[in-house]
Amino acid sequence: MSFDTSLCVYCASNLGIDSRHIEAARELGRAMAQRKIRLVYGGARIGLMGALADAVLAGSGEVVGIIPRHLDKVEVGHRGASQLIVVESMHERKNLMFEMSDAFAVLPGGFGTLDETFEILTWRKLSLHDKPVLLVDVAGFWRPLISLIDHVIGQGFAIAADRELYRVVANVPALLTALETAPSPKLAAQPERL
Repeated sequence: MSFDTSLCVYCASNLGIDSRHIEAARELGRAMAQRKIRLVYGGARIGLMGALADAVLAGSGEVVGIIPRHLDKVEVGHRGASQLIVVESMHERKNLMFEMSDAFAVLPGGFGTLDETFEILTWRKLSLHDKPVLLVDVAGFWRPLISLIDHVIGQGFAIAADRELYRVVANVPALLTALETAPSPKLAAQPERL
C-alpha cells in the first residue's frame, strides 16, 4: 500500500456537543483510508482527533500523530497510530505537521485548532507556503469565524484577497473534491523562515 499524499487535519481533543462533528471526523477518516491519504494530526487518541485517527486505522490507513511530551499524558498519545512522534514543544509539533503535509483541513475545534489554523494561514499570507487550507464547515461551525474574518477585512486590518488563503467547504465530500482539484503547491519549502 502506498500513501503518496498526506493531509494534516486540525481538530479538537474534545468531542464537543454536536454529534455531526464526530460523524464528520469518522467520515473523513474512512475516506482517507479508502483513498490512501496519510493522516498527519496532533497525536491524541481522545476527542475528534481520536475519532478521526481510529476511523483511518479501522480502514487500514496510515496515521502519523505528533504530540508534545507534556501533552502526551494529558491528551493520551495514540499508541495505535502507525507512527507516534513525541516532540519537545508545541512549535516543534506544528512545524513537523507542516513539513509532513501536502494540504490542511480544519474540522471543528477550540483554541488549539484556531491557533494552528491562523498560524498556517499567516504562513501562507507571508508566502512561506502555498499548500491548500480548507475549513470544513460542518453544521455551520465555522460561520462565526468567517464573519470575524469579514469584519477584520471590513475594518481594514486585512485585504479582501486574504479570503483566497483558504477555502470553505460544507462537508467531507466537498473537502475531498476540493483536495482533488486543488493546484499542486509550487513554493519550495523554507523551514529556516518558519
